[in-house]
Amino acid sequence: MLMLFGLLTALPAALAFHLLEPELVLPAFSVLLFIEAAFAVLAARLMRSANSADDITLWDLAGGFTLIGCAAAVLGEPDQVALLLTEQGGIRPWSGP
Repeated sequence: MLMLFGLLTALPAALAFHLLEPELVLPAFSVLLFIEAAFAVLAARLMRSANSADDITLWDLAGGFTLIGCAAAVLGEPDQVALLLTEQGGIRPWSGP
């Protein structure tokens, strides 16, 4: 399970570094981590595995994703989030040759 969430974090993060502008990476990474935390919580609720202090559980992963997502959101600036939302939703003008 840890490997699955690791891949679900690394692949979109690598794509974000290559496809987005540098100022948009932190807000996008923050949103990605909050979504992964929600999936980890849903998986933990559905699996209902026994709690053990020795192993890393899905609840631990959800808490880690949330903590890192909050840190990425704090390090980013509000105008970067506004730029991310307006750039993704807006229609881009066509630039001819």
